[in-house]
Amino acid sequence: MIYFISNTTSSSKSFKLASIEDAVEYCSKQDVLGVDTETEGFDFTSKKMIMFQIGDKENQFIIDTRQVSIEPLRDILESKTIIKLFHNVKFDYKFIKKWANIECENVYDTFLAEQVINCGKDIRYSLAHVCERYLGVTLDKSVRSNFIGLTTQLYTDDQIIYGAKDVEYLCQIREKQLPIIESYKLENVVQLENDAVLGFADIEYNGLDIDKDKWTGLADIYEKEAIKLNADLDALVLTDERLKEFVPNYIQGNLFIEKGEIRKINIKWTSPKQVLDVFKTLVPELENVNGKEMYKYRRKFTLIDKYVKYKEKMKIATSYGTAFFKFVAADDKIHTSFHQILDTGRVSSSKPNMQQIPADNAFRNCFTAPDGWCFVSSDYSSQELNVIAFGSKDPVWIKALEEGKDLHSVCADLVYGQEWKDAADVGCSYYAYANLGGGTERAHLKCNCKEHKKLRTNVKTINFGLAYGMGPNKLADTLDISVDEASLLIEKYFEAFPAIGGFLNKLASFGKKFGYIKTFPPYNRRRWFTTWYPNIWNSKADKRELGSIERASKNTPIQGASADMTKLALHLIREHLKKTKAPVKMVMTVHDQIDTICHIDYAEKWVTDMTSLMEKAALAVVTNGLLKADTNISKSWEK
Repeated sequence: MIYFISNTTSSSKSFKLASIEDAVEYCSKQDVLGVDTETEGFDFTSKKMIMFQIGDKENQFIIDTRQVSIEPLRDILESKTIIKLFHNVKFDYKFIKKWANIECENVYDTFLAEQVINCGKDIRYSLAHVCERYLGVTLDKSVRSNFIGLTTQLYTDDQIIYGAKDVEYLCQIREKQLPIIESYKLENVVQLENDAVLGFADIEYNGLDIDKDKWTGLADIYEKEAIKLNADLDALVLTDERLKEFVPNYIQGNLFIEKGEIRKINIKWTSPKQVLDVFKTLVPELENVNGKEMYKYRRKFTLIDKYVKYKEKMKIATSYGTAFFKFVAADDKIHTSFHQILDTGRVSSSKPNMQQIPADNAFRNCFTAPDGWCFVSSDYSSQELNVIAFGSKDPVWIKALEEGKDLHSVCADLVYGQEWKDAADVGCSYYAYANLGGGTERAHLKCNCKEHKKLRTNVKTINFGLAYGMGPNKLADTLDISVDEASLLIEKYFEAFPAIGGFLNKLASFGKKFGYIKTFPPYNRRRWFTTWYPNIWNSKADKRELGSIERASKNTPIQGASADMTKLALHLIREHLKKTKAPVKMVMTVHDQIDTICHIDYAEKWVTDMTSLMEKAALAVVTNGLLKADTNISKSWEK
């Protein structure tokens, strides 16, 4: 039955009138409740929640929040025993928190559960698609648009029924999902995602303060550098006989520009098509200027190297110039939007994409803490390397991590052997401290030997490349060496570390055999390979697909396990903050790093607590206890 709660006395055959007390009495006796909202728009900072729906399959309560407060439902929404069902809970959570000052707890997100069940599959996850998939119901989402712009108008029967049906469907969808979750043993990872989503929602809600003046100044610097590189590119074309066809015989004059300042070529360096025409004169086989293949010609052609630098500067100047301020919300903060589950379990963000803020701290430092507050940020030290060491049980890696030695140097020593020894300069710190045990202050130091740096970089590239299924072609491009040299280097690497090779091959074999891959216990997240079939290696195209499955099978458990522990850390931190009421807010997370702002008087205490919570989360996945967290205090956001 549908019950409508408002200050009006209108009634309909479609619903009955009720009071907020009726909703509280009924809902407090239930174990599971569906929850949904209707809003004026998508921005919780400026648009209001205008309808709130709660109930189960039998009874749904539709509340006109323009007239009736949902405060009496606080205990139910914040209950740790009553499960609240949502579809894309982050959206509703932020509106409920903003306009009712209530933080929902113990949630089940049918959107996230569906993503966990079908991770890797090319399907859609909107409520309409999920309803059609499970219930055979087609939703008329056109009714949703009718809520926009409403002020005092009475809700129509269609709108009230629409709100009630969303709640009813959530209960039915969960009943369909639970047996699938159980059959695939995904209970732990579904719970993890439902716990973590509240942390992501808090980060989106809290947002980040931005220093606009500092940001604009940085963007201007990059724009000026891009203009200078544009002029350099013009000059290189003018002085290269091979490119004379791109220099016009006559130059169009301009009354408002000095003759010496008029461009002498008409190549538009922001046009990939025009740039490709120029570069094909130098490299006929080049197919585009956006692909990675162009980058291997940087050292050979100064023009191409300059162009790559120009593109980088232009991207920063345009993406992170004043256009970035379109993402500043009504509260003068930046509120990113997280996409919680990618194929590996990793997280991405958009509007804006905070993971693509330039790697140096220049732009990050533009995000600041309020007066009297500071940033306290924590990240895992060599997270993916620790996951690989734990999964492979490689004795060299584990020993190096136990003793705090520089893992990349230890690996380079074993891979290159005599070549590494011969490359040592007099007084090489690697050999000076190679025999120091754990607890020493300098065992982790990298040496400054010129040749050692090069060899260490090569091996470091492989070490980190393992987490992404790197093969000879990618390694060759990255190190600017031939594919044969890259293949030989990888071969020598796995000769030195057979346990790692065996671990990765075991993962690849599992993915090829079963058509999916899993992350580490206790979560056992699954990634499905939808193009998989037993004889996938019969044709060239199938072999390419097989190679893709092999790479994904190798990197998904590593990246997924890393994501799992970071999500657990988000949950543990959120629970700790709610319990202690500490003066701390979560404001960002990027891969293995979690950022908070904290009152300066509490910062030292919070560093200790946050480190402990991060390492507690790591211990749930990497159970050997070697993965540690590094926590720092700063005035602004830092990498």
